[in-house]
Amino acid sequence: MKHPSAGGRFRSLDDIETLRLLAKKLGEGIYISDDSGEILDANPAFLSIFGVQSVAELGQFHAADLYADPERRDVWRNLLDRDGTVRDFEWELVRPDGQHRTVLDTSYVVTDPESGKRYYHGILVDISQRKEMESQLREQLTRDALTGCYNRRFLLDLEGELTATGEQRWGCIFIDIDHFKLYNDTHGHQKGDQVLARMARFLMRQVRAEEPVVRMGGDEFLIVVFGDTAERTEEVARRLQKAAARSSPVEFSLGWANRAEGESLKQTIDRADQKLIGVRVLSRSGDHPRLPDEMERRRG
Repeated sequence: MKHPSAGGRFRSLDDIETLRLLAKKLGEGIYISDDSGEILDANPAFLSIFGVQSVAELGQFHAADLYADPERRDVWRNLLDRDGTVRDFEWELVRPDGQHRTVLDTSYVVTDPESGKRYYHGILVDISQRKEMESQLREQLTRDALTGCYNRRFLLDLEGELTATGEQRWGCIFIDIDHFKLYNDTHGHQKGDQVLARMARFLMRQVRAEEPVVRMGGDEFLIVVFGDTAERTEEVARRLQKAAARSSPVEFSLGWANRAEGESLKQTIDRADQKLIGVRVLSRSGDHPRLPDEMERRRG
């Protein structure tokens, strides 16, 4: 590399002013911390990511205070102890104002030959916007556009998540709208779509936010219950039966099952599907779709 000379400044990383300008102008956060967790120095981008105005203000915080999950810092430290360097280590940073930022941390350990003290030099890249876009895209891919329910792709992701976390307790409630094809053929797809959307809203009102309602396709829906499900699954199913009389947009059948030993999510769903029983809706003019006369006579 050519050594900087008159007129050659800013052309070489050997030039001290070039390095200072790089640290000041770089959009990524640069930091130096010691083995105790004290943040000794940082560039303007790091201060901006953390939401403070000066290094002095940053010095009020211990490095562990920055982590939403302090255990992630322990993982980072262990990697540095083992390898001496870490690349693209993802963690969630918490700012003093409570905002969260997702960052990638690339860092290495340096030891002062005179004092023997260890220091960490690193670069943080704020990927919060990218993570938000990924989350939105994932949401679009796993949501049914018509009803707002989750779709079958969500179930594939859920199965993988259950396997990864070792979760073994769940229950499934399978819901099938009665005679929907006949209604759809008679009244048209637009009216049928309205029924599906109303049915989705009805189901979502009967469950907790953490209990997903999935549109399996056509006129079939699924509710997944987690945790201590033996009583909870039946409780939700009974609530649906009771609520149907006053607010369901259409008659439906439902069946439920709790996970058996060694059973996959799909197998539990299949057992719930095999246990369908009819749920009647009180007749209220205009409140729910009227079946074609032929079907009314069959029921009659």
